[in-house]
Amino acid sequence: MAVILTALVPVFLIIALGTLLRRILLKDPLHWVGLERLTYFVLFPALLIVSAVKADLTKVNVLAVAATLFGTILVLAAGIFLARHQLMRILKVDGPAFTSLFQGSARWNTYIALAVAGGLYGAEGITVAAVALVALIPVINVMAVLILAHYASDTPPTVRSVFAHLLRNPYIWACIIGGALNYTGFPVPKVVLEFGDILGRASLAVGLLVVGGGLAISQLARPKPIVYVASVLKLLVKPSLAIGFGLLLGLTPIELAVVVITASVPAAPAGYVLARQMGGDAALLAEMLTVQIMAAAVTMPLMVGIAQFLAG
Repeated sequence: MAVILTALVPVFLIIALGTLLRRILLKDPLHWVGLERLTYFVLFPALLIVSAVKADLTKVNVLAVAATLFGTILVLAAGIFLARHQLMRILKVDGPAFTSLFQGSARWNTYIALAVAGGLYGAEGITVAAVALVALIPVINVMAVLILAHYASDTPPTVRSVFAHLLRNPYIWACIIGGALNYTGFPVPKVVLEFGDILGRASLAVGLLVVGGGLAISQLARPKPIVYVASVLKLLVKPSLAIGFGLLLGLTPIELAVVVITASVPAAPAGYVLARQMGGDAALLAEMLTVQIMAAAVTMPLMVGIAQFLAG
């Protein structure tokens, strides 16, 4: 519990600082556009590459962990997509808001997952979390780009335009590059890794400040129903699916616990930046992220405890 709170509280405080800065120091919207682009094209991709390169995948049951993660996200995404008409009608939301529901339910906060996994299980926990990073981030980003391209625009997307969005997505390329370097064992100079590591650590603060800068406090006082739906899907349904798949595929207790950690963390601030880039409802997603960070203080220990109990 203490490890999880230690990871969550600073995240919430940085979002609050971003909200304050937007109203006091950085009032010009162009400042935040620059920070968004910096996070999207430089800082977070650096984190993905370095994390993938450093992961020692020989100590993890990679196939079973990856299969658990894929099964979890595919079942969740399929359920959201198949129920989209009913969800949009009942919740009275438009296409851009539906894209935020998807991102707010499917994405996961890499920073919190790595911090909690490392705090509970040390290097082995971080390694399992890195498998999740390499396996899931390209898949989730492809899904998010496809859904944003289709539902965040009034103009139906063409195959060419969707393919162009995917090619321009730096998160996908970062995972491909990092995974390829890890798999081939290509020697990366230590100074380059340190350079990328510094940039990656900066992505946490800047990305969360941007989320705070886009947050509407008045709406946060009374969240929309869609915010609660996304939170339940992200913090309870997704980790429950991960537990089921993990037990079915025979993960070790540590592997199962870390997989559940990655499934039960709040959604990622990277989704906010992507929503801004592609016309999604970024303000709604910022609201979802903030609510989930507060709720996760209760739901994460619960889901991780259930996983530990069932794994014996």
